[in-house]
Amino acid sequence: MKVDQKGHTVSIKDTQGDLVSFLMKVTHEYKTFEKHNMIVDVSLHKNPSLKEINGFLPLSKTHKKNKKSFVIVAQGVDFNTISDKLTVVPTPLEARDIIDMEEIERDLGF
Repeated sequence: MKVDQKGHTVSIKDTQGDLVSFLMKVTHEYKTFEKHNMIVDVSLHKNPSLKEINGFLPLSKTHKKNKKSFVIVAQGVDFNTISDKLTVVPTPLEARDIIDMEEIERDLGF
Protein backbone atom coordinates (compact mmCIF):
# COMPACT_ATOMS: atom_id res chain seq x y z
CA MET A 1 0.00 0.00 0.00
CA LYS A 2 1.45 3.34 -1.05
CA VAL A 3 0.11 6.50 0.61
CA ASP A 4 0.70 9.96 -0.83
CA GLN A 5 -0.72 13.15 0.66
CA LYS A 6 -1.10 16.41 -1.27
CA GLY A 7 -3.01 19.19 0.44
CA HIS A 8 -6.46 18.02 1.52
CA THR A 9 -6.20 14.77 -0.45
CA VAL A 10 -4.70 11.37 0.35
CA SER A 11 -3.99 8.92 -2.47
CA ILE A 12 -3.85 5.27 -1.45
CA LYS A 13 -2.55 2.87 -4.06
CA ASP A 14 -2.67 -0.92 -3.92
CA THR A 15 0.80 -2.33 -4.53
CA GLN A 16 0.26 -5.95 -3.45
CA GLY A 17 -2.30 -7.18 -5.94
CA ASP A 18 -4.83 -8.60 -3.49
CA LEU A 19 -7.90 -6.38 -3.58
CA VAL A 20 -9.65 -8.00 -0.62
CA SER A 21 -6.69 -7.56 1.74
CA PHE A 22 -6.17 -4.02 0.40
CA LEU A 23 -9.78 -3.15 1.25
CA MET A 24 -9.36 -4.61 4.74
CA LYS A 25 -6.13 -2.65 5.28
CA VAL A 26 -7.69 0.65 4.12
CA THR A 27 -10.75 0.03 6.31
CA HIS A 28 -8.53 -0.85 9.31
CA GLU A 29 -6.44 2.33 8.88
CA TYR A 30 -9.43 4.55 8.03
CA LYS A 31 -9.06 6.76 11.13
CA THR A 32 -5.72 7.93 9.73
CA PHE A 33 -7.37 9.20 6.52
CA GLU A 34 -10.83 10.29 7.67
CA LYS A 35 -10.10 14.04 7.69
CA HIS A 36 -8.86 14.07 4.07
CA ASN A 37 -10.39 13.54 0.66
CA MET A 38 -9.46 10.04 -0.49
CA ILE A 39 -8.37 8.60 -3.80
CA VAL A 40 -8.24 4.81 -3.68
CA ASP A 41 -6.23 3.57 -6.66
CA VAL A 42 -6.87 -0.06 -7.61
CA SER A 43 -5.62 0.32 -11.20
CA LEU A 44 -3.06 -2.44 -10.50
CA HIS A 45 -6.03 -4.80 -11.00
CA LYS A 46 -6.82 -4.67 -14.71
CA ASN A 47 -10.39 -6.01 -14.53
CA PRO A 48 -11.77 -5.83 -10.99
CA SER A 49 -15.21 -7.37 -10.59
CA LEU A 50 -18.28 -5.34 -9.74
CA LYS A 51 -18.41 -7.15 -6.39
CA GLU A 52 -14.83 -6.12 -5.58
CA ILE A 53 -15.52 -2.47 -6.44
CA ASN A 54 -18.78 -2.50 -4.47
CA GLY A 55 -16.77 -3.70 -1.47
CA PHE A 56 -15.70 -0.06 -1.04
CA LEU A 57 -19.32 1.14 -0.74
CA PRO A 58 -19.55 1.15 3.09
CA LEU A 59 -16.25 3.02 3.35
CA SER A 60 -17.39 5.52 0.73
CA LYS A 61 -20.70 6.16 2.50
CA THR A 62 -18.94 6.75 5.83
CA HIS A 63 -16.45 9.11 4.22
CA LYS A 64 -19.08 11.12 2.36
CA LYS A 65 -21.11 11.54 5.56
CA ASN A 66 -18.06 13.40 6.91
CA LYS A 67 -18.33 15.77 3.92
CA LYS A 68 -15.17 14.48 2.26
CA SER A 69 -14.67 13.09 -1.24
CA PHE A 70 -14.03 9.40 -1.89
CA VAL A 71 -12.97 8.45 -5.42
CA ILE A 72 -11.86 5.05 -6.74
CA VAL A 73 -9.45 4.79 -9.67
CA ALA A 74 -10.06 1.56 -11.60
CA GLN A 75 -9.43 0.35 -15.12
CA GLY A 76 -11.28 -2.26 -17.14
CA VAL A 77 -14.58 -1.63 -15.34
CA ASP A 78 -17.98 -1.12 -16.96
CA PHE A 79 -18.71 2.27 -15.42
CA ASN A 80 -22.42 1.97 -16.32
CA THR A 81 -22.89 -0.98 -13.94
CA ILE A 82 -21.35 0.68 -10.89
CA SER A 83 -23.60 2.06 -8.16
CA ASP A 84 -24.36 5.78 -8.30
CA LYS A 85 -23.23 5.95 -4.67
CA LEU A 86 -19.64 5.25 -5.72
CA THR A 87 -17.42 7.59 -7.70
CA VAL A 88 -15.18 5.53 -9.98
CA VAL A 89 -12.92 7.02 -12.65
CA PRO A 90 -10.26 5.55 -14.97
CA THR A 91 -7.32 7.86 -14.09
CA PRO A 92 -5.81 9.61 -11.05
CA LEU A 93 -6.06 12.97 -12.87
CA GLU A 94 -9.82 12.56 -13.23
CA ALA A 95 -10.03 11.63 -9.54
CA ARG A 96 -8.32 14.90 -8.59
CA ASP A 97 -10.66 16.83 -10.93
CA ILE A 98 -13.71 15.25 -9.26
CA ILE A 99 -12.38 16.13 -5.82
CA ASP A 100 -11.71 19.72 -6.90
CA MET A 101 -15.29 20.03 -8.21
CA GLU A 102 -16.77 18.52 -5.04
CA GLU A 103 -14.68 20.90 -2.89
CA ILE A 104 -16.10 23.85 -4.85
CA GLU A 105 -19.65 22.50 -4.41
CA ARG A 106 -19.13 22.15 -0.66
CA ASP A 107 -17.71 25.68 -0.46
CA LEU A 108 -20.81 26.97 -2.25
CA GLY A 109 -23.10 25.07 0.14
CA PHE A 110 -24.37 22.31 -2.17
